[in-house]
Amino acid sequence: MSTPSDLSRPLPVPTPETSHFWAGTRAGELRLQRCRACDVPYFPPRPFCPRCGGRDIEIVVASGRATLASYVISHLPAPGFDPPYAIALVELEEGPRMLTNIVDCPQTPEDLQLDMALVVTFAERTAEITLPYFRPDEG
Repeated sequence: MSTPSDLSRPLPVPTPETSHFWAGTRAGELRLQRCRACDVPYFPPRPFCPRCGGRDIEIVVASGRATLASYVISHLPAPGFDPPYAIALVELEEGPRMLTNIVDCPQTPEDLQLDMALVVTFAERTAEITLPYFRPDEG
């Protein structure tokens, strides 16, 4: 699957809690939040630490590296997607997991290997929304 380019794909609506994340993707960065009390990075964005409940939060730039934790290959059409396409759960090098799509890779079980090394890539969809995808890490 190449990076989806069909603008019929539903897009997220930024909120005050997620604005740093979407500003980061527009800048080509994957931004996480990290709790200063327990030093745990987390995703998705929220105003408190999911581990300790702390509210002393900082924004950090993630490495962009991840591994494929799980996926399902959908053969059903959906707005903005041409089947088959993988709906993937990736584990970021920093620890949090996120749902995404795998691009620049055949969407087959032979090519989508669990624990394979991935790297983030970004696709501008609108002036406000740039989506993060992951592709195999060739380096």
